[in-house]
Amino acid sequence: MNGGYAAAELRVSDAEREPVIERLQEAYAEGRLDHDEFDLRMHLAMTAKTRGDLAVVTRDLAPVPLAAGGAAAAPTGEDRVLAALAHALGVPTLFVGPLVLMLVSGKRSEYVRRHAAEAVNFQLTLLLVSIVTFGLGAVVYAVSWVVAAVAAVFGLTGEPFRYPWILRLVK
Repeated sequence: MNGGYAAAELRVSDAEREPVIERLQEAYAEGRLDHDEFDLRMHLAMTAKTRGDLAVVTRDLAPVPLAAGGAAAAPTGEDRVLAALAHALGVPTLFVGPLVLMLVSGKRSEYVRRHAAEAVNFQLTLLLVSIVTFGLGAVVYAVSWVVAAVAAVFGLTGEPFRYPWILRLVK
């Protein structure tokens, strides 16, 4: 119980829907779902109001594979620093710094790879906005420093972080 409410009764956010949607896409790609069932489950995931509604959507699907040890490995101190660095490097180097970090350290640590890929996607989105608006979108870069700092703190604490409203070109 959580404050008098069962966890299944708590309302879901968009951030809680995203992993479920990604799992449905993986299951569809694996052939576990046909097209009609995929469409139905996507609709249910997008309209779910509570955690219980959301849990029903993937209940019969195999869980996402975990680390080799059988459990998700907790990020090490080095992994957390590299994840924070991936977000911070985006400020002076645009997408190049996080991309290099993703390619080099992402092979060793899934945690670093996820954070670096998110930083690459964020920086690419900012770059595309700047190009499309003929440089006027560059003002957004000032705000991006604050967002990158917040993401770096999440990386240091060992928590996942997803930038809102970005194109996810790199998985």
